[in-house]
Amino acid sequence: MDELLLRQLLTDVSSGACAPDDAVRRLRRLPFADLGFARVDHHRALRQGLPEAVYGPGKAPAHCAEIVVELLGASQGPVMLTRADEAQAAAACDAAAAAGYPAATVTPTGALSTLTWRHAAPRSGRVLVLTAGTADLPVAAECRAILEAFGFAPAFLADCGVAGVHRLLASADELAEADAVVVVAGMEGALASLVGGITPAPVVAVPTSVGYGASLEGVTALLAMLASCAAGITVVGIDNGFGAACAVVRMLR
Repeated sequence: MDELLLRQLLTDVSSGACAPDDAVRRLRRLPFADLGFARVDHHRALRQGLPEAVYGPGKAPAHCAEIVVELLGASQGPVMLTRADEAQAAAACDAAAAAGYPAATVTPTGALSTLTWRHAAPRSGRVLVLTAGTADLPVAAECRAILEAFGFAPAFLADCGVAGVHRLLASADELAEADAVVVVAGMEGALASLVGGITPAPVVAVPTSVGYGASLEGVTALLAMLASCAAGITVVGIDNGFGAACAVVRMLR
């Protein structure tokens, strides 16, 4: 249950549109709903401002579907299923449709997909997502999908890596005007430091597992971003486009 739905429930009780016993029944599910295999956290949006999302890997398709429908029925905010394979995505979409909910927005993120239902109202914050290389696009796509679910319309710049830094500097005005910037980079991860040095906006750096042997599947980029001399950069885990988007949502509340 999110704040909007809770306010509506209280208004309905006050006006007589909802009986107190019915309100109590609905509020019993407020802390969480126990599905047996999962305890779905309906209180999270009230505590954090961000609803629980469904992480696909390791879950049965039927479990993904049941959790998605439970979340759709408990609030009026966005619902998200990340890193879903084809079977998980199909099960969730079929279950949501059978329950009468609108179709999901499906964003391919490499071999997997991010599914989002019921996007939030548009927000005015100017968010810029940029990648060092084309191989970083799947992680950036996950980040953009989550930002869009929360009502942002992120601008996007691809292939701005430091090996051709003039490509980034050509967009210096966009960096200067942004309210938040997400930098998605693998290899040595240097792009985050460069961007952090030329924009006043909060910078969220996402190391990716892209790179040759010495990149250590993203560890080199992660350590470089953590050791950046551009003060104040926020760094999330390797390939965590979802976490980067959530960091921006928290920053721009």
